[in-house]
Amino acid sequence: MKLFDNTEVAFALKSDSQLERAYFLFRMIQNQPMVRIGSAVTNFALKAHLPIEGLIRSTVFDHFCGGVTEEDCLPIIDNMYNNGSVHSVLDYSVEGKDKEISFDGALEKILKIINFCEEKKGIPFAVFKPSGFGRFALYQKISEGKKLNSDEQEEWNRVVGRFHKVCKVALQKDVPLLIDAEESWMQKAADELIDELMETYNKEKAIVFNTLQMYRHDRMDYLKSLHLKAKEKGFYIGIKVVRGAYMEKERERAEEKGYPSPICENKNATDINYDAAIRYLMEHPKMALFAGTHNEDSSYLVMDLAKKYNIKENDNRLWFGQLFGMSDHISYNLASKGYNVAKYLPFGPVRDVMPYLIRRAEENTSVAGQTSRELNLLKTERKRRKL
Repeated sequence: MKLFDNTEVAFALKSDSQLERAYFLFRMIQNQPMVRIGSAVTNFALKAHLPIEGLIRSTVFDHFCGGVTEEDCLPIIDNMYNNGSVHSVLDYSVEGKDKEISFDGALEKILKIINFCEEKKGIPFAVFKPSGFGRFALYQKISEGKKLNSDEQEEWNRVVGRFHKVCKVALQKDVPLLIDAEESWMQKAADELIDELMETYNKEKAIVFNTLQMYRHDRMDYLKSLHLKAKEKGFYIGIKVVRGAYMEKERERAEEKGYPSPICENKNATDINYDAAIRYLMEHPKMALFAGTHNEDSSYLVMDLAKKYNIKENDNRLWFGQLFGMSDHISYNLASKGYNVAKYLPFGPVRDVMPYLIRRAEENTSVAGQTSRELNLLKTERKRRKL
């Protein structure tokens, strides 16, 4: 039996009723028209303030999210860590806010999570999105090389201040920070800021991690230029590598505005790009890798490279990550072999987390084979349990 085929280990933490709910959900998600209609109806119902939060909460929300508050998530965090040796990354998944009060609120939330990380072994990282700390349009303007007016410059200084505040506390408390990637047309400003933060805070090891979406064909070039900078200035590199989350949006915008798409031409090219980044990060010293992947082949590759470069399973420079509610066969089977594994555990008010959940459902329908693989594993475990 291959490592990831063991459904008994994969679903050990799921009760029979949770297993049945997962099976029902993935059967629904497999139906692309139903996901589209469901997303539209849900958006409408939330905007019209119809009382559907209870229904969302008991189905899709509870499967993919830890709760409404950080405290809600604690029983799940403890259960995964104590009974499955899988860690959690608390992900405040509220999107699309653009007011200063929201950015300051997000900052306080992340500082609170860093304190949680210090207290609980089960939470090894804190995470946030650049647009959680500042207006998307501001990052976009800087990325496009446009000059900021004096008000915008002051606003940007406040954004930079929030990043530094979080990084200083993270360094003091020895809690590494994962900074998520977003759309390509705002990412350049985020990359430049994160490079500076690495130079400042990654003197002794990787505390600040940038995220590379490897469906972008330019990300290896970015990684290599960052490496040159790190060697020259003497800092460590922390990178979370993912395939990417905004593919349709990226392609549509490129077509609409008439520029070449930043996305690899097909899934195979993305897979090659992803594995190239993994190889590069593992063959060079002074680099830490968080491999965010739901792909079995890439996971096996990381394991093979760890052996090749004598990196122990529990070496803190190497982590695997998957989303809560997905790919348990990868997470729990890796953890059973002693690897560092963390589940991204989203939380936040139900209506604020809906854009995240809808993206998850749409992603699952668009990634070929992802949903059917989840279903096959769930079927195997139902049969094993004779449900």
